[in-house]
Amino acid sequence: MVASRTHAFGHTAIALAFGLVVTMVVAAAGHLSGAHVNPAVTIGFWSIRRFPASDVVPYVAAQCIGAILGSLFLAWTLGNIANMGGTVPSIPVAQAFAVEMGFSGVLAFVIMSVATDERTTPSLAPFVIGATVFAGALVTGPITGGSFNPARSLGPSVVSGDWTVHWLYWGAPVIGMVLAMRLYDLLRGADATTPHTPLGVEGPID
Repeated sequence: MVASRTHAFGHTAIALAFGLVVTMVVAAAGHLSGAHVNPAVTIGFWSIRRFPASDVVPYVAAQCIGAILGSLFLAWTLGNIANMGGTVPSIPVAQAFAVEMGFSGVLAFVIMSVATDERTTPSLAPFVIGATVFAGALVTGPITGGSFNPARSLGPSVVSGDWTVHWLYWGAPVIGMVLAMRLYDLLRGADATTPHTPLGVEGPID
């Protein structure tokens, strides 16, 4: 939205901003709440018994409320511009679904590596996850909006009223992350953490 209003920077810088924000959030909140800012991550961890069912609804609700409040703040500060930063595909829906699902899976695979495998250095999590989001936004942003996060798409839709294929931005990330997390567990073999231990993107939440 800032780029559209000011023309100060282009797509590459937008993707970089996405990656840097995720890096900061994970570094700042990973040890506090697990830095669950993505409902698909929370649901994915729950699906492989690495996040308690009782916490799923509160976490997803907080993520969605935060996204809506963020979009309302942007509407107040910048006005109704660039469709409120909404995610709408510029390619056919089937292809857009595959792209969002595929890169959501890549992101989930990376998160599984830094959050659940003792062979990976946890301090790398903010930078690796942020770099993955940057790469995804850079490549897929022009064709799908580069969401990988249902809450990120929900906020602009609520505020702008544009619900174009909104279901895609829930279905594709959730399916992609659930499948990728299961795949990582399968490829790894021996479990590196105890099932039912609440996980964040940097590892177990104390």
